[in-house]
Amino acid sequence: MASNRPQLSLKGRALKYLAAREHSRAELARKLAPHAGDPAEIEAVLDDLQARGFLSEARYVASVVHRRAERFGVARIRQELLSKGTPADQMTDALDALRTTELERARELWRRRFGQPPADAREAARQNRFLMSRGFSSDVVRQVLRLADHEHDHDNT
Repeated sequence: MASNRPQLSLKGRALKYLAAREHSRAELARKLAPHAGDPAEIEAVLDDLQARGFLSEARYVASVVHRRAERFGVARIRQELLSKGTPADQMTDALDALRTTELERARELWRRRFGQPPADAREAARQNRFLMSRGFSSDVVRQVLRLADHEHDHDNT
């Protein structure tokens, strides 16, 4: 059965995507590609949206960082941004700022997830893998586990 709704224009479709959440230019181009006959048409729409302030790489980066910072480390967030086609120069400042809070964010995530230092090597490896898989650097993970041990030893004295 045919739909009574009119087909969205390329620009209308792009605005619909952007209304839901911020998108990188490359991500939006990928989503629009199946609906356009000519790649130049997509570029024209994206240029127009960017000129009007509807599409912004800086806003997209800030949005991803804001949504992900509590649960993920810099490496994981950087990888997500790269996978969405974000230019490296657009994310440098945001990721540098994120690095300054990496240890605190990793400690808070560890505290919520585990709350106590590993009892044995197997548990230590599990906690290490968890934090590493979330994109925290090995140095940060090592510090988190060392601080957890130190705090635990300090509490027991």
